[in-house]
Amino acid sequence: MLILLPPSEGKTAPRSGAPLDLESLVLPSLAGERTTAIGILSAVSSAPDAAEVLGVGPAVRSDIEANMVLFESPAAPAHRIFTGVLFDALDYASLPEAARRRARADVLVFSGLFGVLALGDRVPNHRLTVTATLPGLGRMSSWWKPRLTPSLDAHAERTGVIIDCRSGGYMAQWKAPAARTATVDVFQVRQGKRTVVSHFAKHTRGLVARELLLAGSRVVTSPETAAEVVAAAGSATGAHDWTVDLVPASEKKHASLQVTLSEVHTTV
Repeated sequence: MLILLPPSEGKTAPRSGAPLDLESLVLPSLAGERTTAIGILSAVSSAPDAAEVLGVGPAVRSDIEANMVLFESPAAPAHRIFTGVLFDALDYASLPEAARRRARADVLVFSGLFGVLALGDRVPNHRLTVTATLPGLGRMSSWWKPRLTPSLDAHAERTGVIIDCRSGGYMAQWKAPAARTATVDVFQVRQGKRTVVSHFAKHTRGLVARELLLAGSRVVTSPETAAEVVAAAGSATGAHDWTVDLVPASEKKHASLQVTLSEVHTTV
């Protein structure tokens, strides 16, 4: 199984720890590309128009300044760096050790700066969305796609089903193989009708990823079994007020795990 996640804009900057080591990251063959992206991002971040180029507001000035010292700053595992509703719902720290091992092996987090990361990869605080355009590189999603594709295609050949929880430009970084991939699409019942929602989508995808990691010995080998695991997790424990349906793949679309939240669904 392989679970694909987007990063979070919010991050917790580590206060101590060894600095970034590109050779230690997943897919170390991308060290040259990562070095190039870091160098250009550092130069952009030191310019007066950095916030405008990076598409961020003045409130994250400290993140822009962090971009200038990426090789000198403390680094920490990605599961501690990334915050936000999806990662809060995944709640890596509370997973049993066996599930944490699966998370470190089976989850990839896509990144505008690093291309892709494993949850155990140690990285510093940084700020670069995949929709940003850097001088000499262009839009980061487009720059990364041809560089990620050969490595991720080879990596994916060794996995079973791929559960794609990414959104927007992060999906554009790599097209997962259609035959073994299911996206996670979130709906909610409102006034008796089923509608697409965005408010709970990230949170729900984090919960879906968590349930798959908790599945343990229930080996997920296909989109069908992935849907069964997620559906069973909610119905057996009563923990989630959802139903899960699988829409098979078509010529134009991946399969879809369609998670429908009840009309009374709430979250913190």
